[in-house]
Amino acid sequence: MKKLFAQILFFFSAFAFAQETGTIAGALSDKEMNNEPLPFANVTVKNTSKGTTSDFDGLYKIENIPTDIYTIVVSFIGYETVEIPNVKVEANKVTEINTGLGASAAALDEVMITTVSRRDSEVALLLDQKDAVDIKESIGSQELTKLGVSDAATATTKISGVSSSEASGDVFVRGLGDRYLYTTLNGMPIPSDDIERKNIDLSLFPTRIVQSVSISKTYSSANSADQSSGSIDISSRSLVGLQEFGFGTQVGLNTNANAEGIGSNFKRTANESDLSLGFYSKDISTKDAITDQTWNAQSTNMPINYQYSLTAGKKIGEKFKVFFTGSQSSKFEYSEGIFRQFERNRRNVEFTDASLYNNTINTTGLLDLKYRFNKKNEIKALSLFVNKVKDEVYEVGRNREGFVFEEVNNEDQYSQFVRDQNTKQTRLWVNQLLGDHEIGEKNHLTWGLGYNKLNADEPNRIRNEVNIKKPTNTEGELVELGFQGGFQQRKTSQILEDLEYNARLKDEFTVFENDSTSTLKLSLGGNYRNKTRDFTSEFFGVTENGAGVTPPSIDNLDAVFTAENFNNDLLDLRLVRTDDDGNIRPDKYDAELNSSAGFLNVNYSFSKFNLNIGARYQKDMIDLNYDVANAPGGEDGSVEKSYDNFYPALNIKYALNEKHNFRLAASKTITLPEFKEIAPFEYVSATGQITRGNVGLEASNVYNLDLKWEFFPTNKELISATAFYKSIKDPINRVLDRGSAGVFSFFNSGEEATIYGIELDANIGLIASDEENGINIDWGINFSRMWHNQDLKTEFNEDGTLARTFKYNKKNEIGLQGASDYIVNSSLNFSTNWEREFNANISGNYASDKIFALGSAPDSQTQENSVLYNNEIIEEGFVTLNATLSQELSERLLLRFKAQNILNPDIKRTQDVLPLSGGAQSESNQTTRLYTRGAIFTLGINYNF
Repeated sequence: MKKLFAQILFFFSAFAFAQETGTIAGALSDKEMNNEPLPFANVTVKNTSKGTTSDFDGLYKIENIPTDIYTIVVSFIGYETVEIPNVKVEANKVTEINTGLGASAAALDEVMITTVSRRDSEVALLLDQKDAVDIKESIGSQELTKLGVSDAATATTKISGVSSSEASGDVFVRGLGDRYLYTTLNGMPIPSDDIERKNIDLSLFPTRIVQSVSISKTYSSANSADQSSGSIDISSRSLVGLQEFGFGTQVGLNTNANAEGIGSNFKRTANESDLSLGFYSKDISTKDAITDQTWNAQSTNMPINYQYSLTAGKKIGEKFKVFFTGSQSSKFEYSEGIFRQFERNRRNVEFTDASLYNNTINTTGLLDLKYRFNKKNEIKALSLFVNKVKDEVYEVGRNREGFVFEEVNNEDQYSQFVRDQNTKQTRLWVNQLLGDHEIGEKNHLTWGLGYNKLNADEPNRIRNEVNIKKPTNTEGELVELGFQGGFQQRKTSQILEDLEYNARLKDEFTVFENDSTSTLKLSLGGNYRNKTRDFTSEFFGVTENGAGVTPPSIDNLDAVFTAENFNNDLLDLRLVRTDDDGNIRPDKYDAELNSSAGFLNVNYSFSKFNLNIGARYQKDMIDLNYDVANAPGGEDGSVEKSYDNFYPALNIKYALNEKHNFRLAASKTITLPEFKEIAPFEYVSATGQITRGNVGLEASNVYNLDLKWEFFPTNKELISATAFYKSIKDPINRVLDRGSAGVFSFFNSGEEATIYGIELDANIGLIASDEENGINIDWGINFSRMWHNQDLKTEFNEDGTLARTFKYNKKNEIGLQGASDYIVNSSLNFSTNWEREFNANISGNYASDKIFALGSAPDSQTQENSVLYNNEIIEEGFVTLNATLSQELSERLLLRFKAQNILNPDIKRTQDVLPLSGGAQSESNQTTRLYTRGAIFTLGINYNF
């Protein structure tokens, strides 16, 4: 069926006829009125019927111009007419022409002509936003470069209502995090690189491969209904112009990683020797690594960040374009601080020197091919490869103050030391074939086929937990292996493979179009997605047979993990489970998602109104089979979930005039549970906290309402205000599980959650100069205020007895996990019109406190008012500040300096804890996690041939 579908699309594209067109757009100013915007001026393409007039902002746009070279005529009554010759229109690009008119003719050197990809420039993106049917915001590569943004994840935080969590790495849109978002590349789904997440890590996409990043905050029936806060679409780069060749390099450092005593002894994992050119490979099994590979952490000095990149592209003949960009970056990070864990208001774990050493090497390659069969249709083939290796060493207790309840019974005599070494390698391969065709004058067909493969592995994770007996007057310090559980000394491997096939088809038909009255367009199509996952995890533990195996120090554990000690039965190899032959029986699960959908959309514009009504029928089926140790209810089992429904969407736009738009949007969507939220596998973090899926988790239904006002003061300025409301039925939350120390799971913990708020957005030009030596200053700010709440429910058995309650500490309701009450993003940009352009930018972000995880009720079903509860964990708000300076040294050479996370704020999580012995019974606020990430300074140079 898949092959037949592909053949049909290829056949269709080969015989379809489409017009290869581009766009001319720009801004006109009045030279007689201090270069104020010039409205109602005429702009025509000479010797054609194409033309338009400028709006109140002096802004104009002429679309669907066949590719060629033209003369553009600009005229206004009483002013000299300007003719601009040799204007080249390229397919799928915007040719920007900005000029002024006055009583005397403008000289051609006063006319600014640039050609950019359609979604690349700020003017083009603003025009798209102004004309769009749904509510969306975009940021293009031009602005990303000016802001010094290095990846797509950071790019999203420059959009109103968007924040990121340093604790979880999630991107939050309107307070809703990972599970409520949907991420696509060129409109096609891409897999997550992390078992813990639904969406891919956007930092894997460096801005050099990004043309633009768009966030649609309202639902369109042409997109998947599995979204609630919005969808993020990354448009990849293509060749701009006829050819391109350039390279860049940069070096930098992290102040924490290069601090005294850290930079000269930066910890690396025992896997370091298996890394080559940013790729990890190992030729021995995890079991053999017990004795054949070191357990000791390694080290390096001078942890300097670097990055280098190469970009090349060329148009071959009149039909074919090829573009490639590749890069590799390496960055070092170090954090040190506090980690505490409280279980039922009791201190369970405490370390005051929690240290994390991280080195991430990211290798990216993008190949983009475009081919035009006969100047009537275009097909694009894209292949994106990403290899990310993250080498992490987590250490706690080196200061001899570590406390773990189950291990350290006497703090005066013992402390605990924990080291977790982990190398994570993610290999992502995305392949897309895209077609875009105009069939006749009224039919527009787009389609896409995709194949994605993801390997996200932890091939050799090493963990040691040892007790340190403190020295006395009669004996020195003694290091002992931890003795609880049998798996505190272990090496593990985790292998995850996702395969995905996806397809989309959309046909838009113009029923009628009358420029002076109305237009009716119909679009219909469908989507298909098949995603499979195979997951395997193996544990190999080492335990003592009695006492007496004592390492000489915490930095020389190899001295005891020897083949001799195993042969002499001083040490034993421990397996979580074995098969009938005594071999390891790994934890594993396999899962499949089948999603198919069809949609119909009607767009009717009349007078100043645009009415868009759509409906989507989508059927989602999730099948999961698991064989996992310690799974609640039994080690093996299966889960089947099926959801099918109609998901309507309504978008209304009223254009009061050329400057003002009013928009109303309403829709119903769904939030599907993810594989990792269902599979009962327990993933242990470096800090020892466990995340486990819940087979009883169900989807959430979400109802959305938005109202927005847009004001375009000039061609590059925007002021907007949005009010929004969401109602989430059966919301999903991360909850600290009852009766399980340090175990987080996922539950439909309430009947309903509501979130509503306002967003204010402004991009304003403070100083704009057209003079040769002039300067430009513009300021952007967006502000969000949200109110959010959800009930906490109680579940009963069929006989009426209490089954489970999510209420704790007399709380019947709580805020939404991940939602900040306040989010503020702002940037100030300075640029010059000098012969060698200079740019400076400073940007900041603040997101207020948010709930990291909900609390939990007492263990016993009859102890609802007991003090043995857990309060919610809060991630406190903080401010980030970044700055970028760039200077053109020549026409082809650019120097750039970046300073990121300049303030280096504390990243802090807290929890209210009730003392259980002595004194007044009032809660105190305790820090559960505290660290800084360090400021990052980078100097780079780019050269374009």
